[in-house]
Amino acid sequence: MTLIRYNPWKEIDTLESRVNRLFEDFVPATLKELNQLNNNGRIPAAEMTETEDAVILKLEIPGMEAKDLDIQVTEDSVSISGERKLQHNADDKTKTKSEFYYGQFQRVIPLPVAIENTKVTADYKDGILHLNLPKLVEEKNKVVKVNIG
Repeated sequence: MTLIRYNPWKEIDTLESRVNRLFEDFVPATLKELNQLNNNGRIPAAEMTETEDAVILKLEIPGMEAKDLDIQVTEDSVSISGERKLQHNADDKTKTKSEFYYGQFQRVIPLPVAIENTKVTADYKDGILHLNLPKLVEEKNKVVKVNIG
């Protein structure tokens, strides 16, 4: 009969290697999905402020010109789309590594109240798009009576 010394760390090592293999199989797929999200779903950051008379919407869209943006406003949402194009010279033989995002984007932002989409004003300066979305008159003066029990 052969005597085998019991090593409790061997079981822990086996468990550790199994967990590592699990993460090795899982993480690359997750990173690939995140990369696709970053490349295909790049959307500008937004900030919304609601005042008594209007909804103020700011979007961060650097490196573009106003003519390259398409803004559509309905009573209950704002849709912004555009494309940031890569500009390079065909004669240029330099190599560039870039973390900038180039390509199309689109973002639809639902609004908390109905707005008068015919009176929307927009301003684009220093990479920030400012939209002033005036509320419908009915929304501004909307008073609801609440009855208690």
